[in-house]
Amino acid sequence: MDDLWRRKGWEGLSLARQFALAGGVVMLAATLLVGWFVSGRIEEVVVRNTANATALYMESFVAPLTQDLARSERLTEASRRSIGALLAGTALGRRVVSFKIWRTGGLLVDASNTALVGHTFPPTENLKLAWSGEVRADFEDTGDPEDAHENALGVPLLEIYSPIRDIETGRVIAVAEFYEVATQLKTDLARARLASWATVALVMLAIAASLFAVVLRGSRTIDSQLAALSDMSARNVALRLRVQGAAARFAAMNDQTLRRIGADLHDGPAQLLGFAALRLDALRKAAGPEAGPAVDEVARAVKDAIAEVRTISRGVSLPDVDRRSLADLVQGLADAHKARTGTEVQVDAHVAPGVDLPDAVKICVYRFVQEGLNNGWRHAGGKEQEVRLQVTADELRLAVADRGPGFAAPPPGAGADGTTLGLAGLADRVESLGGQFMALNRAGGGAELAMTLDLRGV
Repeated sequence: MDDLWRRKGWEGLSLARQFALAGGVVMLAATLLVGWFVSGRIEEVVVRNTANATALYMESFVAPLTQDLARSERLTEASRRSIGALLAGTALGRRVVSFKIWRTGGLLVDASNTALVGHTFPPTENLKLAWSGEVRADFEDTGDPEDAHENALGVPLLEIYSPIRDIETGRVIAVAEFYEVATQLKTDLARARLASWATVALVMLAIAASLFAVVLRGSRTIDSQLAALSDMSARNVALRLRVQGAAARFAAMNDQTLRRIGADLHDGPAQLLGFAALRLDALRKAAGPEAGPAVDEVARAVKDAIAEVRTISRGVSLPDVDRRSLADLVQGLADAHKARTGTEVQVDAHVAPGVDLPDAVKICVYRFVQEGLNNGWRHAGGKEQEVRLQVTADELRLAVADRGPGFAAPPPGAGADGTTLGLAGLADRVESLGGQFMALNRAGGGAELAMTLDLRGV
């Protein structure tokens, strides 16, 4: 089911659509990642710049009032009242809704919420960094235990940690933590995020559209080329089938011609030579003893000619291939070969039921077995000759083998061994039907002629 879905789903899509789907997923992921990174960087920069400005502003007011901490662990009451008055009822107080003054170890020495003064809290990461002299800030992060009062205000807050330095030595003597109302900052950040997301999305969309246009053009070019190639392939297949059909018809016509020649040889010259042989006997009696040797010599020549004509006639003639099964043809050839040469031939023929083969294929198999058995008898003395035939609905496999000395290199060619059909001609006959022909030496000794034929194209 998964393979079917892939064939009809993904693999059935054009390259442009595959790119649109895959590229869309990648571009969406890239948009989310880049948008998240850019918006995060914008928020970080805006918060840091705002914090630096506020810290500088606050330090100018608060630092002079906290110099007691350079010499003491706690602020004097006068300093605390001065800081409280600074943030009460002034423009600065409307911006900064809460503050804390920290000493080392997380000790609060002053705070808007006086209930926290004198308590020690675990130092946060930002507090530790502020003690090293760095201005730190958090936006809408009031989840620490000491931030319960600020969290209850329900307004967006910018939490700023500003180091307070000794005016004389410059060392950090305390950290001032301010909570600034950041309603406008929140609005500005939301707009900046929206603008950054929109910009990233538009840029990615433009990139995707540009790449898709290029891929679409290439996909259409490839599709047109594939269509042309498919059409050309179909024409080539049709042409190949026509050529194979023509070759098969030519081979059938050639065999029919050979059959007629064999019949004509048997019924014509063979009969005439037989009549001449009979007349030579009468001529011997009329010519007397002196002409006897000459007449005998002519008679032997005529008998040899008759035998050779009959041999040629048998070689070129064919049985009724259209009315006999392929297995019967092969077995008949083996039986005829045994009767003629006295050698046994082992036949192993398996033809699938319902397989109907054209006459051209049957003739090709007949000539192949005939040539193979003749070669085995001539070159291997008929030693352990065998024929193996396997026919299915899609393929025909045939082999004729022996256990003789095997082929020389290269194997004998067409007509070189004096057989009726040479190996080169046999290969042409097989290949004309779209098959494959092989002549090879067997492991353990012997030669083998083999052919395979794809029956789906015949």
